[in-house]
Amino acid sequence: MTTFKKLTIFVFLSICLSSSRANNTHDDFLECLSHKIMNSNSTSQVIYTPNNSSYSTLYNSFSSNLRITSDFKPSIIFTPNDESQIQAAIYCSKKHGLQIRIRGGGHDYEGLSYISETPFVIIDLRNLRSISIDTEDKTAWIQAGATLGEVYYRIAEKSQKLAFVAGVCPTVGVGGHFSGGGYGMMSRKFGTAADNIIDAKLIDANGLILDRKSMGEDLFWAIRGGGGTSFGLIISWKVKLLDIPEKVTVFNVTRTLEQNATQLVYKWQHIADKVDDNLLLRLFLKSSESPIRRGQRTIYAFFTTMFIGGVDELLHEMQDSFPELGLVKEDCIEMSWIESTLFFSGFPRGTSLDVLLHLNNSATNQEYYFKGKSDYVQRPISVNGLEGIWKLFNQVGENSAELQFSPYGGKLSDISESETPFPHRDENIFMIHYAVFWGGMENSQSNIAWIRKLYGYMARYVSKSPRCAYFNYRDLDLGVNNKGNTSYEQARVWGVKYFKNNFDRLVKIKTKIDPTNFFRNEQSIPPLLS
Repeated sequence: MTTFKKLTIFVFLSICLSSSRANNTHDDFLECLSHKIMNSNSTSQVIYTPNNSSYSTLYNSFSSNLRITSDFKPSIIFTPNDESQIQAAIYCSKKHGLQIRIRGGGHDYEGLSYISETPFVIIDLRNLRSISIDTEDKTAWIQAGATLGEVYYRIAEKSQKLAFVAGVCPTVGVGGHFSGGGYGMMSRKFGTAADNIIDAKLIDANGLILDRKSMGEDLFWAIRGGGGTSFGLIISWKVKLLDIPEKVTVFNVTRTLEQNATQLVYKWQHIADKVDDNLLLRLFLKSSESPIRRGQRTIYAFFTTMFIGGVDELLHEMQDSFPELGLVKEDCIEMSWIESTLFFSGFPRGTSLDVLLHLNNSATNQEYYFKGKSDYVQRPISVNGLEGIWKLFNQVGENSAELQFSPYGGKLSDISESETPFPHRDENIFMIHYAVFWGGMENSQSNIAWIRKLYGYMARYVSKSPRCAYFNYRDLDLGVNNKGNTSYEQARVWGVKYFKNNFDRLVKIKTKIDPTNFFRNEQSIPPLLS
């Protein structure tokens, strides 16, 4: 027999044995989990395998981003109803060597909550979404499978004078969002979601349920901005609710290049982090057809704003800090805080609040291809720099790209970099979120190349050493872990960009709480290798 034939047979047998081992692992895990759960009726309602008719529907509901693909699908999707079932899944996955991925809202930009390159199981927290509000104590316990929309609705259901600070997308799950920071339209007043967490429950790699007291302050620190899935499986958060007036004021004012948008954006950079803490002036930038010069494109700047207070007070503040925008009372709308969550989600006035309870990732049945990135700006971008961005906008499809400038300052600057793992504090004027959307796999390469080109152009205008990024806008371009054991040096490449000097402390905590690296993915904090 020739060497080539021997090699061919060896490779074939290796593939067969690998497939056989994977199938055996799957069957062993399934038997273990079914035995641990015991109740056969319960088992049929929470375990989904490719043999189930509903498996594909459930898996396809995890994300609308068609860019995220993998050769592997989970051998099992597990939707536990309680903590004991999660403990069983962790025990069985450790025993039989299956990776787990933890899915909350499914908004991970790189799909790390629902894809893997090795055999794995998804623990989907969709059934763990209870929300308990204590208006007297001004606190809430929120299970990790709840969405932001559900949280906002349940708070407002109990009180019109309490709120919580977190993101604007109502379908985002709180498990991952809170653990990565959680910036929102009131962050200049109240900080991030993570800044307002006062207790938590998680299940560690040994299957133990820990609260703040039993986990200790180091681990409690780590999960408030360091990404919870590196350290365990977050079951629930206890948060501090925030006092707000019965009415807030919002506006969304648009200006184009023909309306002096370049100078307005330039001026915005000088005041956005310095205005009254109750005011958050967010800025969205897009390129589309000019309303004046038909057939030609222009830049649209959308000044999307929330003020925690009344319209007259807002107008006074805007006249003092940003008169160039030309804001008038007719641009502004007074509404309740809960109504503002619908406004910033893009719902028309008068939409029922009940929509916050019934949204999911596939609610609009819209599927698309998407890539996102992020940056932090510490000195205003020059007019020439802005005009360079406008030119790059013209190199991608109309309305297919968006830049979002989110201002810092206020409470965000009052908290030290080391208070939580979320380190983006007083040195920053604003955060940039880059996004590009497209249709068709055949357009993926050109659109991804475009956003990387834009990111390269922006290097001269953003933070350096490290060039920082926001963990909740996950970006595998920054670096990835090995499939096996990841070294500290390798993980540090991407880790310092998200966490700066806090990365070293996170690694030490990971080494103590999960030395075997049971909870891992392509961008999870690794333990120090012995």
